[in-house]
Amino acid sequence: MTMAENNPESPKPNDFNFEQAILELETIVERMERGEQPLEQAMQDFEYGMALSEKCKKSLDVAQLRMEQLIVRNGQESLESMESDSDEEIDGDGMP
Repeated sequence: MTMAENNPESPKPNDFNFEQAILELETIVERMERGEQPLEQAMQDFEYGMALSEKCKKSLDVAQLRMEQLIVRNGQESLESMESDSDEEIDGDGMP
C-alpha cells in the first residue's frame, strides 16, 4: 500500500525528495501491473503517478541545470588558469 492509497491526508508529490518519489512511483507501477485494483483506484494511482513523474522530471531538470552551471564555471576557471599559466611560461624572448 502506498502512502497515498485511501488516505486524504497523504503526502503530495512535492512532499517527497527525488528518491522517495521514485520509490513511491515504482510501488504504484507494480500495483497497477498486477491489475488487481478496481478501475477507480487504478485511475487515482495513475493520476498520482503522473504527478510524481512530473516531480521527478523537475528534480532532474534542476540537477542538470546545476551541473551545466558548474561545468561552465569550472570551464571558465580552467581557461583563466590556462591563460595565466601560458603567460608565465613565456619569457622575454617569446620562447617557453
